[in-house]
Amino acid sequence: MATLFSKIISGEIPSYKIAENEHFFAFLDIMPLAVGHTLVIPKKEIDYIYDLPDDLLGELMIFSKGVAKKIEKAIDCERIGVSVIGLEVPHAHIHLIPMNSVSDMNFSKEKLKLSHDDFVKIAELINR
Repeated sequence: MATLFSKIISGEIPSYKIAENEHFFAFLDIMPLAVGHTLVIPKKEIDYIYDLPDDLLGELMIFSKGVAKKIEKAIDCERIGVSVIGLEVPHAHIHLIPMNSVSDMNFSKEKLKLSHDDFVKIAELINR
């Protein structure tokens, strides 16, 4: 059965795309901790990030670096934090979160509530 993220990759579920190549897909998290919070996923459906073959894991990190640099240029922040939780969706993924303090990476805090138009504007800003 296809995961939620596989359905996003296929276009069955809409997303706010930030980047894509043959092996990876990056899109805005719809329950963000910060403006620009982005998820980066392999297109290959593998549940646990450490079950990814070494070459794919390395490429995922390199792809994520490029996405992080795009976010950093567009969003006012000190740096882009990286987190791997892996419990929410059974599909390996990396969270890239614009941050100015450690507390910006606290997943137990209330998520931002953004409109469709807000997400479109953020994606456009990052993709300039």
